Amino acid sequence: MAIFKGAGVAIVTPMKENLEVNYDKLEELIDFQIKEGTDSIIIAGTTGESSTLSMEEHKEVIEAAVRFTGHRVPVVAGTGSNCTKTAIQLSKEAEEAGADGLLIVTPYYNKATQAGLIGHYTQIADEVKLPIIMYNVPGRTGCNILPETAAYLNRNVDNIVGLKEATGNVSQAAKTMYLTDGKLDMYSGEDGIVVPLLAIGAVGVISVWSNIAPKQVHDMCMKFFEGDIAGAAKLQLEAEPLVDALFSEVNPIPVKKALNLMGMQVGPARAPLSEMEEGRAAKLADIMKAYGLKLA
Repeated sequence: MAIFKGAGVAIVTPMKENLEVNYDKLEELIDFQIKEGTDSIIIAGTTGESSTLSMEEHKEVIEAAVRFTGHRVPVVAGTGSNCTKTAIQLSKEAEEAGADGLLIVTPYYNKATQAGLIGHYTQIADEVKLPIIMYNVPGRTGCNILPETAAYLNRNVDNIVGLKEATGNVSQAAKTMYLTDGKLDMYSGEDGIVVPLLAIGAVGVISVWSNIAPKQVHDMCMKFFEGDIAGAAKLQLEAEPLVDALFSEVNPIPVKKALNLMGMQVGPARAPLSEMEEGRAAKLADIMKAYGLKLA
């Protein structure tokens, strides 16, 4: 059974102006997401600025998310690292904190081989009991989980159950689903192609877009599952300009800007991420208003 089905939000980590984690705001954001229909909270991922959280903060943010969510929806914790030993430590801490699943990105910078990826994920999986979603985003990591590798891990490691597919390559995604006989729980990691991936057997999305429009993302997935493919496609296509704007600069710069424009006060991003360029921010605001989002 999938950890979750439908729309999971890759939630931002709100910051105070002094760049400390704003836990009160995180609780507000989680309550907002659940009220609007989000099916899962994905904490401490790319959008959550995990790469600039200290080990202590990483643990505390996951613990807080589990506490704030209160078992209303599953919590999936990002616990990846380019060091296998560190990923094991983070994964154990998330399991102890009460997370329902793990999202583990491929090693970055050191660019593991396919054999290295098999070893990396197998070693982590052997140390925890939680179900694991592999996260394949070669545009950020320089490392691609090939379909054959994903299939091998899904077949041979009991708690490797899913893949966040963020290559943007629908053909590769289709081959992965073919090689796993559809038994791998695939989640779109690209907000612009959720419906196409659902059409080849994906079970949902881990979404940046959902931070600002959780109901729409949830409804898009539910319409698809209920057989209203045209309705799902309509919601997907209506959001295309917004999704494009949310990735006009490196994530999570635009989505944090969007939330601040909505009055959510999630604060700045940590360096080396910077404030959104003024012209792009103005365009983002216009697109948000055209989409029907209310700005502060």
